[in-house]
Amino acid sequence: MKNHQLTPDELCKKGEALAGKILKKKGYKILKRNYVSKYGEIDIVAYDRGIICFVEVKTRQSENYGPPELAVTKEKRKRIVRTALNYLTINNIEDTDCRFDVVSILYKEDVNKPDIELLESAFTADGIVS
Repeated sequence: MKNHQLTPDELCKKGEALAGKILKKKGYKILKRNYVSKYGEIDIVAYDRGIICFVEVKTRQSENYGPPELAVTKEKRKRIVRTALNYLTINNIEDTDCRFDVVSILYKEDVNKPDIELLESAFTADGIVS
C-alpha cells in the first residue's frame, strides 16, 4: 500500500503498532496502549529496566513540517506529563523512576521501510507541572 492511500487514522495505528514491536525488540515490556485520562492520551506505557516509560509515537509521511518528533510540542508534553501523573496515581505507583520517550516514524517513498528513531528521555516533566 502506498503512503498516499493511508488515512491519518491508518497511519497513526500503523505507526503505533510498529513502535510497539520496536520497543518489545529492545526489551521493553508493554504495560498499556492508548492510556486515556481527562488530561489526554499516552500512546504506550512500557517498562524498561526498572523504569516506567511513557512513550509518544509520532508518524509522518513527509518532512514538510519537519521531522515527526517536532510535533511533540510544549502543550503536547504538558498533556503527556499530566496524563502520566494520572496513570501513576490511578495505579498506585510510587518510588519508581519514569521517563518520557518519543518514537519518531517517517514513511517516505517505501511504506515498508520507514525511518524509525527511538528518543529515550526525549523530554522531562521539569517546569511542566507545578
